[in-house]
Amino acid sequence: MIDVVWRPGDQKPRPSLLEGDVYRPDILEIIEKTIDELSPALRELSQDILAHPELKFEERHAHDVYTEFVEKRGFVTQRHYLLETAWVATYTHGQGGPVLGVNSEMDALPGIGHACGHNLIGIAGVAIACAAKAAMQKLGIDGKVILLGTPGEEGGLGKVKLWEKGAYEGMDVCLMCHPAPGPPHSVSLSSSLSLVRLKVDFVGHTAHAGLSPWEGQNALDAAVLAYTSIGLLRQQTKPTHRIHGIFEGKDWAPNIIPDNSTMCWYVRAPTTKETLETTERVKACFQAAAIATGCNVVISEGSVGNELVQNPVLGAELADVVRKKYGMIDYEWGIASASTDFGNISYLMAGLHPGFSIPSVPNGGNHTPAFTEAASTMEAHEACLDVSKALAAVGMRVLTDKTFLSKVKLAFEEAKRARNN
Repeated sequence: MIDVVWRPGDQKPRPSLLEGDVYRPDILEIIEKTIDELSPALRELSQDILAHPELKFEERHAHDVYTEFVEKRGFVTQRHYLLETAWVATYTHGQGGPVLGVNSEMDALPGIGHACGHNLIGIAGVAIACAAKAAMQKLGIDGKVILLGTPGEEGGLGKVKLWEKGAYEGMDVCLMCHPAPGPPHSVSLSSSLSLVRLKVDFVGHTAHAGLSPWEGQNALDAAVLAYTSIGLLRQQTKPTHRIHGIFEGKDWAPNIIPDNSTMCWYVRAPTTKETLETTERVKACFQAAAIATGCNVVISEGSVGNELVQNPVLGAELADVVRKKYGMIDYEWGIASASTDFGNISYLMAGLHPGFSIPSVPNGGNHTPAFTEAASTMEAHEACLDVSKALAAVGMRVLTDKTFLSKVKLAFEEAKRARNN
């Protein structure tokens, strides 16, 4: 079997590019020149973020270095914007015009650092915004760019919190990207999975585990039984669905029947509707375990994370630029089996969130220490800049082509109506 994934040290040539011009080659020329000139500074910024991993809503170092970086390049910034570690940087040229939104993520993962490549996501947002600003200045293009530093993607729904506080108001579209394993020099327009988070608390009764265990209600048994039941349930769920979780307890000891256990579960599926349906089946496992062990159970459901809706008009434009200038497009890789809080944003406004491949070792994909290393390489940096150039070109079409923007918004409304039917 041929390994199609981009591996470190691969000498495979870039995919053959399509012939023909992209929309406004003069704009793309400015974008490429701007990002190429910024490359050393962006690389330094990325490595700084990589060396200072911070968990969700604790991204204080990232907040400071990002805002300092964009302030030096002429953006008006607002620090601690609506959330402590969020920030916003804006650039306006002329009067009126469309508004381009861009996201930069910042948070890392417990114990394994930037194993989801948020250092690359962060600098991609900066690169897109800086390139758009340069094109607007040099060509006299009216409009506005809003670069939003978004904390807490890893389990914190940071973008949802910012949306609820009005951070996305005024944006016509919003763009960002995400690294992942995939074919060499590829950009992915795959979707992602919807997500429901569950917290489950079993409450039992302690007893002496040797002297009188029959007097207890074992909350650890409840957790084990629920865990096992879900393992059996997976056989009857679709292969596109994911159910995964952990459990823990407080003050456990082998000679005491545990009176407490807490489980944290994620349920995922390709659509929000499917996720909610599967969640009900998972909840039945918790309820059955409580009955079987005589424990009480409290199930707390977090906010729903929607699947990623790639705007087809924005996606087609990105595909045109990538295929003619940078590489190939795929629809299978990216973060297809993961989840993102940008999915919720894509339900609420027109958005595009492509994945882009970086070299990774076997079994070293996202959320592994090996991917933290992968996100630090020069090859990953260069791949990040390629997709940033393509996204900046898409963003500039939003700012300069009224017919194109109308089609983008029409496609968003059509997708929304289809979901509601």
